[in-house]
Amino acid sequence: MDAFNINNRSEPLITIGKNVQINDDVHIGATEKIEIHDNVLIASKVFITDHNHGKYSGPGADSPKTIPDDRPIYSSPVVIEKNVWIGEFVSILPGVTIGEGSVVGTMSVVNKSVPPFCIVVGSPARIVKKFDFDKNEWISVKND
Repeated sequence: MDAFNINNRSEPLITIGKNVQINDDVHIGATEKIEIHDNVLIASKVFITDHNHGKYSGPGADSPKTIPDDRPIYSSPVVIEKNVWIGEFVSILPGVTIGEGSVVGTMSVVNKSVPPFCIVVGSPARIVKKFDFDKNEWISVKND
């Protein structure tokens, strides 16, 4: 775990709830805030970060000629809500919230927030199933 308090915050940069299991070779890096709520299962070799060296979209993007370590740090909080399962080799990028009860499949790259009670897979991660509480089962989602 890396917690770099570059903004001199008084609150913790990384918070971990109750009954959280974090397996081997997990890298969590925070400069702003990463929240991991209760009952989260994180498999091995997962990367979770709230920051990036440089800006790569929109006005004011950093030049590829700038040395990466000289680029300013940009950050946005990451929230992993309760009862989430994160598979092996997953990367969770800045600004993402993973909704309650969701599952992130192995080797996925999560660059956008995930609604509650969904299964996401891929790079970039996309929703493939949602839980239907009326039917009490996971329902496939078509992606265009």
